[in-house]
Amino acid sequence: MHTIGSRIFAALLMAGAAACGSSAARPEAAENAESGLSLADPVLAWNDITGQAIATAAATNSPPRPGPSSVLDYAMVHAAMHDAVQAIEGRFEPYAVVIPGASGSSFAAAAKAAHDVLVNRFPAQAAFLDSKYMGYLGDNGLAVNDPGVAVGQQAAAGLIALRANDGSFPNPPLPPFTGGTSPGEWRPTTSYLAGPPPSGAAMAAEWLAFMTPFTLKSPDQFRPPAPPALTSGKYTKEYEEVKRLGRDVNSERTEAQTDLAIFWNLNFILQWNVALRDISAAHIDDIAESSRLFALANLAMADAVISAWDCKRHFVYWRPVTAIQEGDADGNPKTEGDPSWRPFINTPPYPEYSSGANNVTGATTKTLALYFHGNSFTFQVRGNPLANPPIRTYTHFSDAAADVVEARILQGIHFRSADFFGRRQGRSVAKWVFTHYLRPVRGHPGDEDDAEDE
Repeated sequence: MHTIGSRIFAALLMAGAAACGSSAARPEAAENAESGLSLADPVLAWNDITGQAIATAAATNSPPRPGPSSVLDYAMVHAAMHDAVQAIEGRFEPYAVVIPGASGSSFAAAAKAAHDVLVNRFPAQAAFLDSKYMGYLGDNGLAVNDPGVAVGQQAAAGLIALRANDGSFPNPPLPPFTGGTSPGEWRPTTSYLAGPPPSGAAMAAEWLAFMTPFTLKSPDQFRPPAPPALTSGKYTKEYEEVKRLGRDVNSERTEAQTDLAIFWNLNFILQWNVALRDISAAHIDDIAESSRLFALANLAMADAVISAWDCKRHFVYWRPVTAIQEGDADGNPKTEGDPSWRPFINTPPYPEYSSGANNVTGATTKTLALYFHGNSFTFQVRGNPLANPPIRTYTHFSDAAADVVEARILQGIHFRSADFFGRRQGRSVAKWVFTHYLRPVRGHPGDEDDAEDE
């Protein structure tokens, strides 16, 4: 068990690095209608660079970045790029920043917006980001004094100012939150496999539960009903399911289920952004469209994570590892405890309900279904390279979402209700974003009513 756990953790890190630099995830060329140049789409290029900056910050702890918080970096970068591009293109409503009289290259504007946001969020990487920015301009024949550069600068500055007091990364930090010790209450868990999180870690990024969302009225706007009561038949059924299928060794998982659990053992925010790059490179050749799609998806992912953390902090529900080890003391005579039970992967350091992974996945797949006007769509997702296969082809967005529901149970870290309601929560967030933000400007292509995917 410890050997495979170590290999999975190592593969997670390698897969993250490979995804950031994978040639298959590189942007395709797009035509600049004004100059006739074939330019690399900056939306894809700077999504890639954002992933690199996040990975470097995680490796160096400069600045400290709890895992789930990377969703905020992506949302900031893509909201700024969208506003910079749309100020010039005029195809879709801006997220936050209106720039009258904008002109110049949309490509230069997007690159500058992304650069400035990332320098603000990762000041220690300024030299690296400056190099990437100048390289992008040079490789694509864009002048440093292109009028679009000023547009991108304004878009970034406006967004940074708007989010300056959103409650993220509070200073001084909140005191460590460790939940409770009563039956059903989350408390820090032990790590049984090599790699993070450390055993006994307090709740990571608790402040996500209280920060200002990007689009929602409040973090609890789509809060689901409470998790099943410990004495209910539903809880008993879900308890037995994860106990049988989610344990480290001698589980009832089939080989295919084990591969599914390994496949989805990655950073979901990075994993879905890589998938977005692949989908956009294959199907979108218009910067107005690509900037909108990435902004919609990453704003939805960010607010889905905030929604999940609101639930985690509100319900403070225990993880399967605690529930099963303490099963004889939960007041339910039908849940037989097992003090030796261990999950297939390490349990993340935050309460169980609702599932952040399913929130993110539900938000992304729903955004894609709305954007492409339907659930039927052939695409690929890159997973943990230890999985068989390491890349999966899906023909429906909902199929990928359904797999993540199952995977978190098979990994031994979630009950089914947390996955089900997490997916529903993420889908609700995505629909809210899609119907209220970045809508087509009347009189431009794409002005028609957007289709539902149901």
